[in-house]
Amino acid sequence: MKSISILILLFVGYLSNAQTASVRELAPGVFYYYGDELQHRSANCVWVVFKDYVVVVDANYPWAAKEILQEIRKTTSKPVRFVLNTHYHHDHTFGNGIFAAAGATIVSTTDAANEMKTLGRKEWNDNYSGQPLDGYTQVFPTMTFDSTLVFDDGTHRVEFIRMAPAHTMGDAVALLPNESILITGDLFVNGNPWGNNVADPDADYDKWLNVLDTLAGWKVRTIVPGHGELATSTTLILQRNYLADMLKQVRQCIKAGKTSDETVRTVNLSTHPGYGANKTSTDRSVRAMYTRLSSGK
Repeated sequence: MKSISILILLFVGYLSNAQTASVRELAPGVFYYYGDELQHRSANCVWVVFKDYVVVVDANYPWAAKEILQEIRKTTSKPVRFVLNTHYHHDHTFGNGIFAAAGATIVSTTDAANEMKTLGRKEWNDNYSGQPLDGYTQVFPTMTFDSTLVFDDGTHRVEFIRMAPAHTMGDAVALLPNESILITGDLFVNGNPWGNNVADPDADYDKWLNVLDTLAGWKVRTIVPGHGELATSTTLILQRNYLADMLKQVRQCIKAGKTSDETVRTVNLSTHPGYGANKTSTDRSVRAMYTRLSSGK
C-alpha cells in the first residue's frame, strides 16, 4: 500500500510539472507560455510583471486564457491590467473575456479593434475555435493606438508598435528593449505546421515582407513568434524567404495565365524546411494567395 501511495504522489507530481512545462521565464519578470496546437491552446503568450501590475501579450482561446491566468498567479500576485491583441484572429483574441473579467483592459491597434468587430465577430459567430464557446463572451479592445503605446516603470519597458498592414490590417508587435525580446504575433510563426495564414482578406504580402525585413533588422536576442518555438532573427528570415518565394512563384503563374489548380501544381516550396514540408498547407496557402492576387487585391 505504501508503494502505491508513493506512485500516486509521483504521478500527481508529474501532472503538476507537465502543466507548467509550457511556461518559461525568458528574463527576470518576463514569462512565455507555449501555445499547444494539439490541445487547442494554439497561440503563444507572454506576460511581463511590472512593479504594480502585469502586462500580457495575446489572449489565446478562453480555456487557454484560464490556464494562463493560473500560470500568471504562480509567478506574481499583482493584477493583470493590460492585454495586447497583436491582431484580431480568433486564436489570439477569443480569450479576451477571461482577462477582462479578471480586471484587464484589452488593447490593440485601432484597425485591429475595428477588424475584431467585423471579421472577428464572424469568426466568433461561426466558432473558428472548433470548441464549444458556451458560457464565454467576446470582448473587444477598449484601449487603442495608431502608432506606438509604451509601458515603462523604470525596470521594464514594453513598446506596442503598429506594423500593419501585413498579415492583417491591424498587426502590432511588442518590443522589450531592455531584455532584447520581440513578440511578433502572426507576422512570424516558427515550426508551425501551417507555414502561416496568408488568406486574410486584408493581408498585404509585399508590406508583410518589408515588415519581416524591418523586424529582422532590429537584431533582438529572442523572438517569441505567434506560434511555435522561440526563435531568433535568423529564424525569422527563413519564413520571410518562404513567403517571398511563394509570392514570386504565384505571380509568375498568374502572369503565365495559369489557373488556380495549375498554380497549385506548379509552385514548389519544398526547399524551405519547416515551412514548405506540409504540402496540404502549402497548397491551401498558394490557392488563397492566387485568389487574392488574381482578384487585384
